[in-house]
This record gives sequence, structure tokens and C-alpha cells, in this order.
Amino acid sequence: MKIELYDTTLRDGAQTEGVSYSVNDKINIAKKLDELGIQYIEGGWPGANPKDSDFFRKMKRIKLKNSQLVGFCSTRHPRKKIYLDQNIRGVLNAQTEIVTIFGKSWDLHVREVLKVSLEDNLDLIRETIGYFKSKNKKVFYDAEHFFDGYKANPEYALKTILVAQQAGADTIVLCDTNGGSLPEEVYEIIQNVKNKINIPLGIHSHNDLGLAVANSLVAIKAGCSHIQGTFNGLGERCGNADLATLIGILKLKLKIDCISDVNLKRLTHISHYIWEVSNLKPQDNQPFVGRSAFAHKGGVHIDAMLKNPKTYEHIEPTSVGNHRRFLVSELSGKSSIVAIAKDIELSLDKKSSKAKKIFKLLQDLEHRGYQFEAAEGSFKLLLNKELKRFKKFFELEGFRVIVEKRPDERVFAEATIRLKVKGKEQYTASEGSGPVNALDNALRKALIQFYPQLAKMHLSDFKVRVLDEKAGTAAKVRVLIQSQDEKESWGTVGVSENIIEASWQALIDSIEYKLLKDKINA
Repeated sequence: MKIELYDTTLRDGAQTEGVSYSVNDKINIAKKLDELGIQYIEGGWPGANPKDSDFFRKMKRIKLKNSQLVGFCSTRHPRKKIYLDQNIRGVLNAQTEIVTIFGKSWDLHVREVLKVSLEDNLDLIRETIGYFKSKNKKVFYDAEHFFDGYKANPEYALKTILVAQQAGADTIVLCDTNGGSLPEEVYEIIQNVKNKINIPLGIHSHNDLGLAVANSLVAIKAGCSHIQGTFNGLGERCGNADLATLIGILKLKLKIDCISDVNLKRLTHISHYIWEVSNLKPQDNQPFVGRSAFAHKGGVHIDAMLKNPKTYEHIEPTSVGNHRRFLVSELSGKSSIVAIAKDIELSLDKKSSKAKKIFKLLQDLEHRGYQFEAAEGSFKLLLNKELKRFKKFFELEGFRVIVEKRPDERVFAEATIRLKVKGKEQYTASEGSGPVNALDNALRKALIQFYPQLAKMHLSDFKVRVLDEKAGTAAKVRVLIQSQDEKESWGTVGVSENIIEASWQALIDSIEYKLLKDKINA
């Protein structure tokens, strides 16, 4: 069975709350999708805004290897001649070989949104598709709100796609635009429709019930061969069908060769890249590509996993470019300690006195408020230190942080720090947007001439949790810092009654772990 993948991250995904792509962002995402082998990339609505017009103009100079770029617009304006419609002209100016046209399938929308007669709406669909076909374009027709329209007025909803077929559409895409349909409804409606349509059918599912992926899968079972979605499920309201999840299921569960095996190994990387460009935190529990998708915490689970990974994993993580993680906590027992030690090339027997000592230390630290399941960097440092495999990269002689409220309402932070690095005294000062940022800047300034690798890492997340709310402002806090470089991401942790001290602990660990993992000599 052949399945076409159609990505609409650059349009539907761009409508996610809090997301705003620049033209360069859109170009870079399009290149990544092309590398992955997505067949169709919907670039946006070139007649609707200057940004999308600029994107399509610049994409004319970029040759895609695997994908085809698609322009998007609605049926013509009800009160304009088609050749005068700015949106229609914008798509033509984009010069894509393929266009996607959306039109109304739900009589409610025809009457109350378009405010035209049901017959006039059919004419809009017929004329718009016919016009693009006369320009030698391949046309995908998105039947907007099709499932809601079919449930309300099946005869009219069916008429809209029959008209699209007669006008020359190459594929008809049935849209669950409000995301409120159940899988059994989607399956039954497609079954009713497919015998009346003799061109390929597609599905476009929104995720308002959390069922966009499920609805896409039952649509395939019912006969759809064209699947639309966004990477990471981005999109308006609750988002769209997640193409990262769908690709994993299609390739590894349904054995449908929608992308190559080699490209499948890039799935996690591209998912994380799109999260990063979207300026959104990745969802750790995202299937296949999430940081926690192959993370194991329970001691029984970890013990079984060490014997046979199939005991608690449905696929091999590396097949989608992800990796297995054993989380360290008082719940996971000594098995996780041994597994993580092995991961960093440290030999440790679960029954040894060293393993028991480290496990006891772990329990004591967690009792004091430390949490290592989200701070593998700190725990790997701890292992190296306890097993006498760590040499200090620098020594702190003291730091001072000043926070000052300025008359212009700006809060000013400055940090000074004194270190000894490779036998040399270093004294630096730096400003920052807050005390931790100022400390980070001052620390890097002191270290970077000795360890230039630090220029390639940055802090990507900073979390503070109060551990004992009843203690008020004197409560102990836990600080978690997430850091990343060009290769990976790692977490570190600090705990103290003083938020600056807790932040310092996590900050130091983040830098020391970077140097340790890069095998830099102290």
C-alpha cells in the first residue's frame, strides 16, 4: 500500500499559539522535511500575507530533492471575479506545480460564514478548481469541515466533493476541521464516500479529542492514501495529527514504506529541531521521539530491560534516532546505577559494596530533596566522583551577586567570580538579566579561554521548585537546569535553602558534565 505524506507545519503548525516563524525559519524547516523525505510540503498561503509570499519567492531558488512544495488558498471570493482574487493570484505567483484549495462542505458554514446559497458554494468549488486545472496545476481539494458537514447534511456534503471531482481535482482530502469526530464515525463516513469517488482520498485530522492520529489511521484502513498532518502535532487549538507519531506507526507497525529506513533514523532529530525553531519545549512523553519515550524508572522494569529490552519496549529506540535511558531514583534500585555506569564506561557490579554505597547515597540525597531522574548529568558526575574517576576542572574561591533596582524600573544583576583554573587565578565580572544569568556569564568568561568547548553549549531551561511550602521564604528549593550543545541535552540539579546556591550547584554541574562528556583534560 502506498501512502502520501503531506506536511502542513508551515501553515497549520504556524497557527499554534505562541509560534511565529520567520521566513528563514520556514525555509530551514522545509529543508529538514525534504531531507526526511516528506512527499508534499505545504508552504503557506502566499496571497494572504507578505511573509508567505516572500517564502515562496525565496524557495524558487532552492531545489528540493525529495519533496514538492504546495501553495494553499481558499475557493475564490464569492463577490470577486476569479482572476481579480488576490489569494488566487498569490498562489499563481508562487509558481508551485501543486496547489491545495479548501472549500466549504458544511451547509452551516456556507450559510453563516460565506453567506451564499448552497448552489453558489458548489459553483465556487467548481470554478476555482477548474481555473487552476486550466493553468496545468495538480490540485488537492481540502473539503473543510467534511465530517461535521456529512453528519449534518450528508447529501450536500457529498455534493461538494463530487463537484470537486468533476472539476478535475486530483485528490480529495476529507477534513475533520473541528477535531470532534470519533474513529468509528470517520471510518463509517469514509466507507460511505469512497464508492462514490474514483480519485484518491485523503484525511486531515485535528486533535481536539486527542484522536487525530487514531482518526488518520482508521482513515487509511477505510481507504485513504493521502495523510496530512504537522510535525509534533503543532496547530491551532489542540493541534493536528502528529506526523512524527504517524510516520513511526506507518513504518514500524503497519510496514508501510512512507519514508526510507535511513531517514527514519533522523525522525527524533528533526522532531527536536522543529520544536527548537518553534521556540517550544519538546514534549518528553511524545511517542517515538520524546525524551521519555524509552526512559525506564522502576527497578523491576530496569532489571528486566537489562536482560532483554523487549520486555518493556515495543521497538528499538535507535530505529527512530532515539535512545534508551535508565532513570535514577530511590524507586529504581541498584540496576539503574549499574546501567548508567555502563553507559559512561564505568564498571560496577550490582552486588558490590560500591554499588550499595552509591545507592545509599542516592537515597540520602533524594531524602534531602535532590531528584536525579531529570538530572542525568549530575548523577553521572556523582558516579565519576564516587568511583574516583573525576578531576576538578577549576576551583571556586568565591563569588558575589548584586541585584539592584534601577530608577528606570529595570532590575540590574551583576556577578563577580574568583576561580583557580589550571593553576591560574581568574577574576571576572559580568551583568545578566537575573542573578543566575549574571553568574553563568561571569563563569563562562573566566573559563572559556581554557575550555573553548563551552562556547558550544547553552542553558535551554531553568526550573525552580519549592520543596517545603510551609517554610515560606526560608523553604528549601530544587533548581533543575537543562543544557544543550550541538549534539545532546542534559539536566543538572541543585538543592539549598538559598536559591542562588542551588542554582550555582546546578550550573557548575552543567559545565563540568559538558567537559567530562567531551573528555577534556582538567
